[in-house]
Amino acid sequence: MAVASPTDPTPTIDSQVHAYERDHPERPWSRKLPGPSEVTGDDMVAAMDAVGVDGALLVSPWTIYRFDASYALEVYARHPGRFGLIKPFDPRVETVSDEIAEWAATPGVVGARIMLMGDPTADDPGLNRILAAGARHGLPVNVLCWGKLPLLGELARRNPNTQLVVDHVGLRQPFEPPAPPEPFADLGKVIALAEHDNVAIKISGACTLSHESFPYADIWEPLGQIFEAYGFERCLWGTDWTRAVELLTYEQGVEAFRVTDQLSDPERAALMGGSLARIYNWSPTVTR
Repeated sequence: MAVASPTDPTPTIDSQVHAYERDHPERPWSRKLPGPSEVTGDDMVAAMDAVGVDGALLVSPWTIYRFDASYALEVYARHPGRFGLIKPFDPRVETVSDEIAEWAATPGVVGARIMLMGDPTADDPGLNRILAAGARHGLPVNVLCWGKLPLLGELARRNPNTQLVVDHVGLRQPFEPPAPPEPFADLGKVIALAEHDNVAIKISGACTLSHESFPYADIWEPLGQIFEAYGFERCLWGTDWTRAVELLTYEQGVEAFRVTDQLSDPERAALMGGSLARIYNWSPTVTR
């Protein structure tokens, strides 16, 4: 497959994938995830090539590596131009602003990530330092915020110059089947965040919320409400591969959005790459 160049119209870009190597003493896992013992950068590129995905945002997996993005950097060096890099930051670190400045200057970097764990508040100094640094360095800040959607709204209000991106439709998603009984129970809170112009949303891992088989017809009505609230210019398709590996194949996560009749061609182009390229100021490039 030919990789998209910056002059090609609307490359297909996955808003969230993960890659990791086998657990070993030189780079030990923090915790085991369901799924394969490794999904290397080479494996991820092969999966993308097989279904015509031009590039992806490679998010260093917090569960496995916590705040260490060294493997993601190795993958980027091996496959330059295919991945934009994102890593999580620890709001408890007082020098986190300096860490983000260093990260922002690293080749391939397109964003930062925070995980709203525990019981943080909107005036948490660490969270606000990260968000302020994101604005200062032009880095969108991706936020895992399931169960804490109103808090993200407060943070968005306090940091209007920071581009925030809600991870995984803002909803708790499974690592293994089955899907939750009421997977869209918090949909109203997700839609409420759309009032903040600086909030975009990843439609990543959405297929794992379905109670049906491919092509997951039951997700489209609630997703349609999100599309209407945010507009396609703030919605970013993604697979959340490899977290979704126990629930569907990578091909199914891609093709569900290609075969549906719920999207027009312009909507599909925006959702599956165009809006991401604008928000992150990044597109995959030909380097081979």
